[in-house]
Amino acid sequence: MNRITIQTSTNQYDVSIGKGLRHRVLDFLTKKYSQIFIITDSNVEPLYLDDVSNALKDSYSVNYSVVPAGEGSKSIQIYYDLMTEAIHAGLDRESLIIALGGGMIGDLAGFVAATFMRGIDFIQMPTTILAHDSSVGGKVAINHSEGKNLIGNFFPPVAVIYDIETLHTIPFTEVRSGYAEIVKHSLIHNPSFWNQIKQIELTESLNEAELSDVLLKGIDVKAKIVEQDERESNIRQFLNFGHTLGHALESELGYGVLTHGEAIAIGMLFALQVSEAIYQVKLPYQEIYHWFSKNDYPLQLPNLSIEKLVDRMRKDKKAKSQKVTMVLLKAIGEPTIEQLDDQKLHLWLKDFIQELNHH
Repeated sequence: MNRITIQTSTNQYDVSIGKGLRHRVLDFLTKKYSQIFIITDSNVEPLYLDDVSNALKDSYSVNYSVVPAGEGSKSIQIYYDLMTEAIHAGLDRESLIIALGGGMIGDLAGFVAATFMRGIDFIQMPTTILAHDSSVGGKVAINHSEGKNLIGNFFPPVAVIYDIETLHTIPFTEVRSGYAEIVKHSLIHNPSFWNQIKQIELTESLNEAELSDVLLKGIDVKAKIVEQDERESNIRQFLNFGHTLGHALESELGYGVLTHGEAIAIGMLFALQVSEAIYQVKLPYQEIYHWFSKNDYPLQLPNLSIEKLVDRMRKDKKAKSQKVTMVLLKAIGEPTIEQLDDQKLHLWLKDFIQELNHH
């Protein structure tokens, strides 16, 4: 088992990565709780809910709630329903919530924990590769129809328990989605581990040793940034590389048309092109494009309104004074933040989408 400790302004918590950890949840509880409430989704429930419940039930009263799988569950209605279930289950301030699932569950259950009775402890138990990113760093949220994660909080978990055995049951689209965030971590950090990633060929059967290694590196990149800037006032924004266009594509196409990682892959390619244009540098755009293409990332887009995309980018929670703010690279491992001129952005985006579709 590997462990990374994350120090925040309010608390310290461990990210534990290993095999079979879902059967040993009790080992990771930092104190005694009045009861435990597990929030999971309809995909994860038949696979792992019993394992986690059975690991706890001799010591605790355990209740659970299952929400429909998919980004659509990060809604105000489901959040409200979960609050009602938590109240009916008799949760109090000494209770614990466990988020068992991918990034959607982590965000949703974390936001329930952050706001139930003004905040109770919660544990992240990620079951996807993508959640190596979202489960660390304490950002919890639900979506609004105007944009992703606009209703949320900074609320760190008390532990992250990452059982890599659970990654064998995710569909290949989710493997791809998760690796996009690992690519992101590899590009924004110095020394970069992109050279290691570009050798990897994604297949249905996961190479556990290889995956554990890049997951640890990805989490370590995020941990170092989050420790320096917990509330995203400056360098934490670097973690949004690829996300400005990525989030806009997700909401414009409708949540679920592209996975989060697929949208971020396209967003990173765009950010690389803008970086080359602004800083007059040569970045490994073709190499990165080729890796995404070789691993079957969807890189074509339907006919989208550039105006609407820019408008969504402007509504992104990282935008400042109605200007689109993007994370760019001066070099691999050298991220910066720029406010962009709308007119140039329109042109760059139009050219980029045309080029993607004619590749």
